[in-house]
Amino acid sequence: MKTSGKWKVEVHIMNGGDQAASASGSQAVDRALALLQITGRGAGRGVTLSELIAASGLGKPTVRRLMLALIRRGLVEQDSATRLYFLGEESYVLGTLATPRHGLLEIAADAVVRLAEVSGDTAFVSMRRGSASVCLHREDGAFPIRTHALETGAQHPLGIGAGSLAMLSALPDAEVEMVLSDNAERMASDYPNYDAELLRSDVATTRARGFALNPGRIVPGSWGVGVVLRRPDGSVAGAMSIAAIESRMLPPRDTELATLLAREAREIEVRLARRMPQAALEED
Repeated sequence: MKTSGKWKVEVHIMNGGDQAASASGSQAVDRALALLQITGRGAGRGVTLSELIAASGLGKPTVRRLMLALIRRGLVEQDSATRLYFLGEESYVLGTLATPRHGLLEIAADAVVRLAEVSGDTAFVSMRRGSASVCLHREDGAFPIRTHALETGAQHPLGIGAGSLAMLSALPDAEVEMVLSDNAERMASDYPNYDAELLRSDVATTRARGFALNPGRIVPGSWGVGVVLRRPDGSVAGAMSIAAIESRMLPPRDTELATLLAREAREIEVRLARRMPQAALEED
């Protein structure tokens, strides 16, 4: 019995050690991937070490160690002259491999150009990234007064902005609540004009109206309309949106722009449906 008891204690200690090691390893992976995402947001200009430290909340030694690991794997590169960090060649390869399934920008690029040309305003395509929305591309129209509420690569919590709200509104209620919970802290600090109740109301209005409307809540005077893009299985693939100054978004033009967006969205969804079976065959 004593031997049995000792064995049980030893097993317990070993399992505890394994769990601790697993937790530590998972934390390192999470931190490294967070740094990779931060690097990706500054892909065009490069990211400094101080920016990585500030954005991640990690200490300098930890950031250096994890960035070196990402560099060894080719996911990140550091310019020898400027010391700026950029996404590496392996990130490009992985992105290319993911294109058949997730290449929304490739599919929607011509639609964004058409929307900007026809409306004269600024058109966007965005995609969901967890509880956030990221702008994949922005195309400016010919109207001389432009809105700069959203730039390529910018991220907002889901529900903040027209395209982002269109995506949030297309999710099941339980998932909407999960997103609101995930974003509560950032919304309180960065978006004082929003709260969970307001977003719930916006979701209900968007579902009833058929398109999302941002009445200048992020940047005063900058309005937007947006529609969701769905995959063949009904899941959210992204969103298309148009932004303009308030005077160009008043009824009935907001509905006219939403109709224009919906027409392009349907065509993009047809293209997604054609591509998805091919992606499934390649995975098999």
